[in-house]
Amino acid sequence: MTQKCGYVALVGRPNVGKSTLMNHLLGMKLAITSRKPQTTRHNLLGVDTRGEAQAIYVDTPGIHDQLNRQINRMMVRSATSVLNDVDLIVMLLEHDKWTDEDALVLRHVQRSARPVVAAMNKIDLLGRREALLPAIERLAGLDLFQEFVPISALKGQGLDALREVVARFLPEQPHLFPPDQVTDQSTRFLVSEIVREKIMRRLGDELPHRTTVLIEAYDERPYITEIRAVVYVERSGQKRILIGKEGHMLKSIGQDARRDIEQLVGSKVMLHLWVKVRKGWTNDIQQLKRFGLGEP
Repeated sequence: MTQKCGYVALVGRPNVGKSTLMNHLLGMKLAITSRKPQTTRHNLLGVDTRGEAQAIYVDTPGIHDQLNRQINRMMVRSATSVLNDVDLIVMLLEHDKWTDEDALVLRHVQRSARPVVAAMNKIDLLGRREALLPAIERLAGLDLFQEFVPISALKGQGLDALREVVARFLPEQPHLFPPDQVTDQSTRFLVSEIVREKIMRRLGDELPHRTTVLIEAYDERPYITEIRAVVYVERSGQKRILIGKEGHMLKSIGQDARRDIEQLVGSKVMLHLWVKVRKGWTNDIQQLKRFGLGEP
């Protein structure tokens, strides 16, 4: 059989479930998730190889119009920049909701010349499948979507059907990644994202988007991996919140992160966390570049 391989962009408004969807498609946790919008900051590749078909999913930051800071503008540029470079776009939508941000995503997608599939999310909350019909009929009137696939990213429902649809749009060409490779990102990057996820989950209300994590040292030994990471915030008050009374909050974040990192690297982990202040880093192009977030 002829091999098929191609890039598939997962796009949508913030917090619509793109990272959850990619994790379930891959059968492992690769992208970090939280209930806070704009958790994803980078275009993250996830490789799903099944038989002769290799789908290279690109999990993108949520497309939104809150562009008052450089980091927000950077995330939207990162998401929209892939739309003309992939073989297929999967636009993730909630089956019962249409927002101004969905309309914004749609406008970006319409400007691309790529085929588009609508993934109608959260069908686990539906009483009857027929309830999807009004939304599908409305979207079908746009003459944009080639397919409509009902799914539940959280429950993993409908994903085999989505994979089948995706495979039909992949071009015939050799696979670009070995069958056992799941991403092109380094372990250091994945570790930094795990730490950031734990911060988002524990302090998402206090520090939703003012933190970033840099791995300063990563030392693999035969029986243990020692990691030194710095969490950057914008103000000294944020630093106090992150450290917590007598250091308890930072310790709890480190414990949460260490468990996931040990699963990732397959060994015991010694994780050291420090917190430093970089004033206004989310609105500073040079600082964003230093943290690996800005354009090169």
